[in-house]
Amino acid sequence: MTKRSGKVRAIELSVLSELMRNSRISDRELARKLRKSQPTMSRIRAKLEREGYIREYTLIPDFTKLGYEIASVVFVRSRYQPSLEKTEKIRKIAHKWEKKLAFNTIMAIEGEGLGHQAMLVSFHKNYASYREFIDHVKSFPYIDVENVQSFLIGVNTAYAYRPLTFSTLAKDILTMRRENQQ
Repeated sequence: MTKRSGKVRAIELSVLSELMRNSRISDRELARKLRKSQPTMSRIRAKLEREGYIREYTLIPDFTKLGYEIASVVFVRSRYQPSLEKTEKIRKIAHKWEKKLAFNTIMAIEGEGLGHQAMLVSFHKNYASYREFIDHVKSFPYIDVENVQSFLIGVNTAYAYRPLTFSTLAKDILTMRRENQQ
């Protein structure tokens, strides 16, 4: 996201919140819900896109209906921190693998915690495809993987407190909007 000076305006936060709940909403419907004009909504949406507040429009599918049984959160520790040059090589290799291998990784990011330096979130058709994914992670070039740990989630569990959603974050954004108005 590009940085900008100052706070996000309350109306911009309202637009973001509505779009997180339903990215298919039209500018006309946004205008009706937020009691503004349609051209105003179009300008705000374009500005949020231009400034990087909106990265993409997407949906959250029913993963079980698509044939996925497992979601995994994988933590990776390498023996050393890769240089910026090697990090760029890692990104290029990952992009090539992404095109030819169906591992369905939705997030791969550096971080810190639990004694690890990176985290991957992925979906798998079955345990065998998850194991194949882990084997590729362990052998990934330039990383020198020392340790890999996983947290597996049955996608079709009856014990899901809250399935993947952005609606709760959308509500939190409205809280920020109210704080900006004060």
